[in-house]
Amino acid sequence: MGQSITQKIIAAHQMGGSMTAGEAVDLRIDQTLTQDATGTMAWLQFEAMDVPRVKTDLSVSYVDHNTLQMGFRNADDHRFLRTTAQKFGAVFSAPGTGICHQLHLENFVKPGVTLVGSDSHTPTGGGMGALAMGAGGLSVALAMAGKPYTIPMPQVVRVWLEGELKGWASAKDIILYLLGKLTVKGGVGKVFEYAGPGVRKLTVPDRATICNMGAELGATTSIFPSDDVTKAFLKAQGRKADWMPLQADADAVYDAEIIINLDELVPLAAQPHMPDLVVPVAALAGLKADQVAIGSCTNSSYADLRSVAKIVKGKRVSESTDVCMSPGSKQVLQMLADKGALAHILQSGIRLLECSCGPCIGMGGSPVSAGVSVRTFNRNFEGRSGTKDAKAYLVSPLTAAMVALRGEFSDPATWGKAPKQPSLPKHVPSIQHLFVQPASAGEEVTIMRGPNIVPLEKFPPLAKKLDATVVIKLEDNITTDHIMPAGATITALRSNVPAIAEHVFERVDAEFVQRAKAAGNGIIVARENYGQGSSREHAALAPRHLGIRAVLACSLARIHRANLVNFGIVPLTFVNPADYDKVPADASISIDTDKLLPSANMNIQVKGVGALAVTNDLSEQEVAIIKAGGLLNFVKG
Repeated sequence: MGQSITQKIIAAHQMGGSMTAGEAVDLRIDQTLTQDATGTMAWLQFEAMDVPRVKTDLSVSYVDHNTLQMGFRNADDHRFLRTTAQKFGAVFSAPGTGICHQLHLENFVKPGVTLVGSDSHTPTGGGMGALAMGAGGLSVALAMAGKPYTIPMPQVVRVWLEGELKGWASAKDIILYLLGKLTVKGGVGKVFEYAGPGVRKLTVPDRATICNMGAELGATTSIFPSDDVTKAFLKAQGRKADWMPLQADADAVYDAEIIINLDELVPLAAQPHMPDLVVPVAALAGLKADQVAIGSCTNSSYADLRSVAKIVKGKRVSESTDVCMSPGSKQVLQMLADKGALAHILQSGIRLLECSCGPCIGMGGSPVSAGVSVRTFNRNFEGRSGTKDAKAYLVSPLTAAMVALRGEFSDPATWGKAPKQPSLPKHVPSIQHLFVQPASAGEEVTIMRGPNIVPLEKFPPLAKKLDATVVIKLEDNITTDHIMPAGATITALRSNVPAIAEHVFERVDAEFVQRAKAAGNGIIVARENYGQGSSREHAALAPRHLGIRAVLACSLARIHRANLVNFGIVPLTFVNPADYDKVPADASISIDTDKLLPSANMNIQVKGVGALAVTNDLSEQEVAIIKAGGLLNFVKG
C-alpha cells in the first residue's frame, strides 16, 4: 500500500509511538520558529532546561507581533530574544523585517521537513511541502532541546482540486469554501492534503494562503506536494538547492476525500464572528465598510499586494473608508517598490503600515466603534480587532481592493475583468543579510533582561484528590482570544504571567479573575471546541497561575488541549454531552485524580447533582505530565 505525503514525512521522522490514526506518534523536528508574543516565554522555558545550544537543524526567533514600542516592555523583550537567540544558536529576525510565516516561507522552509512553531498559523509552511504544525511555546522549547514532538497520528483527508480559478476567485476563496463546508471544528485530528490537476495552477503563495487558514478548521496541518511550481519559487528565491520532489504514491489510501471544482468558486466572505460563517460576496452587496485592512500572514505576499496595486492604480480609495496595508516582509516591500507598485498603493490613499502582524491581532489599526472592517486576515473573532463591537469580515485581497475603492461590498459581476495574477520577478531581492546569526561562542553572550521579564513559576504536582469550584461556565467555540485577549496593552505583558493573568476572560466576564483567586482550585466548564484559535500558551498558563486545575468540556481544540497538559491542567470531556446542562455555574466538584488513567472513563462528584461520567484522550505519558505538575517538571524530573 502506498503512502500519502503526510505519512511519508511522519515515517521519515518517527522517533517512537504508532502511525495508527489517533495513537500517539513521536516526531523528530527539523525546524522551529517562535514569535515575540509567545517567544519570550518559550526561550525562558528553553533556558530552564540547561541545554547549551538548540539541537534542531534550524531555529528562528521572529519579532512580528509586539512591534509597537510604547514604553519599555516590548523593546526589552526584543533585546531578550536577540540575546537568547545569539546565545543558544537561533537565527534572530528583528522587528520590521516581516511576519514570521511569510519570512519563513521565503527564506527557510524546505519540502519534506518537519516544522513546529509557537504560532497556530505555522502550517503556512505546508504550501512548500513541509509538515508544519502550530504548538504551545513549551512544546517548541522542548523540540529545540532535541526532544520529540508528540501528536495523535492524524487522519489524512485528500482535497482533490479540479479545474482552475476563474475571474475574481482566488486561493483565499478555496479555504473559505472549505470552512463554510466543514466548520471551525471540521478538521480536528486531521491533515488536509491537496492533490489533483487544480494544484498545478496554484502558486506557492496561493498554497501557503490555503495552508495558513487551514488552522481555522482545527486541523493538525495542511500540505501540498512539492513539484515544479515549488521548484520555480525556490529558484526565484535563490534557494534551488533546497528543493526536492515530494508526491503521494499513486496507490495511497486516504481516510476521506473532498472534491472541489475550482471552476465553480466565486468570491466569498466570512461574516462576524467566525471564519466559517461564509457567504458569497455578492450576498453582501450594499454593506458599507468603515475599514479595509490588507495583509497578515495569510495574504501579504508580493502577488497579493501587487494585485491590489493593479486594481487601485490611478484611482482613489473611498474617502469614507480607512484603508491600511501591512506587507509581509521587507522583501515584498522592496519588490513592490522596484516594480513601481508601491507608488500606485500610496497614490490611492492606502495607509502603509510596518511589515508586521499589526491590525490582525489588534496591534494598531483598530476600526471605529461598531464599525464594519473588511480584512484579508484569518480570524474575525469578536474583539480581536481591538474594537469590541466591530464587525470583521474576512475576504481575499482582490475583494478587499474592490471594497476599498467603492467603500462598500458589491456584486463581483460589476467589477469588470480581474487582474492577471503577478508572478515573482526573475531576480528576487534577498534580505538574508538582515537576519542576525547566532554567536559562534554562545557561552560568551550575556542574556539581557528587562524588569517586565518575570522568572518562570514552578507549579506543584497534582494532588491525589482535587476539590475545586466551577469558576466560569461557557458556551461553544470559546477561542483563545476570549480566554487571553490580544491587543497592544495586554500583549506587552506576555513575559509577565502574574500581570497578564489579571486579564484572563476580561472581555467575557470581568469578575473571573476575582472568583478564580477566591476559589483556590478552579474548574472551567464549556461546551464544544473549547480553546480554538491561537496557539498562545498563555491561555492555559495564566489560568493555571490563577488556580485553574481542570477544564471540563464537551470537546477541546488540539493545541489548547496540549497546552493544558503542558501546565498540569486536567482536560476532561463529558461522556454524555447533555450532562453539561446539569453542572451549576458555581458547582463544587470533587475529582479523584489518583484514579486518572489514560483514555479512560471515570466519575466526578458534583455537589447537589451526584456522579457524572467524564473521560479523557490522554496518553500514559500525558497523565504522568499532569501528575508531575506540568511538562517542564516532568522533563526535569
